[in-house]
Amino acid sequence: MSHGPHLVSDVMTHTVVAVGRGASFREIVELMQQWKISALPVLEGEGRVVGVVSEADLLPKEEFRDSDPDRFTQLRRLPDLAKAGALTAGELMSTPAVTVHADATLAEAARVMAQRQVKRLPVTSAEGLLEGVVSRADLLKVFLRSDEELAAEIRQEIVSPLFAASAQPVQVRVSGGRATLSGRLRDTSLVPVAARLVRAVEGVVDVEFDLSNDDVACQAD
Repeated sequence: MSHGPHLVSDVMTHTVVAVGRGASFREIVELMQQWKISALPVLEGEGRVVGVVSEADLLPKEEFRDSDPDRFTQLRRLPDLAKAGALTAGELMSTPAVTVHADATLAEAARVMAQRQVKRLPVTSAEGLLEGVVSRADLLKVFLRSDEELAAEIRQEIVSPLFAASAQPVQVRVSGGRATLSGRLRDTSLVPVAARLVRAVEGVVDVEFDLSNDDVACQAD
């Protein structure tokens, strides 16, 4: 059976805490505290995601609570000053929402989080309806895959097709997510290719080789 890349749908949380546009500032804070989350999707209609309220959207109210910013600060921080006076999710939310689809790969979701500097992404359907949420912690779940599972995938998906002509079977060991390939090869030119493929296996943290050709060991970095 072929192992495809893990998708957002494999790791996302399906039960999501969300609010409507009219949710109050205090209600939002209470929900974040209760559920230990840093952001809430804002929904309208049948569940369409129209924005996200994060802790960053709430902080200006405290930051400017007892201050009287000068004109330069007012011009430079105009969006934050507007949020300092906001009372509802509709006024506080960042829009359009940064979202991801359930069929996106974990690598794609990680890139979106890094580029947009967010910790959580609402997962939406093609129509923009909320299906779940994926967090940074969810994306790291692939590193909890067992060593046995990783070794089996490397053997089946990489070693068997790539080194089928080897004089002796290439052995695969995985310990703590670190993969080691060992054995004898007629041609070691495929080692860099194997290194790249093994590193691409989700859950592998490193790979090293102890392969020999005519009894000469080679290492791939």
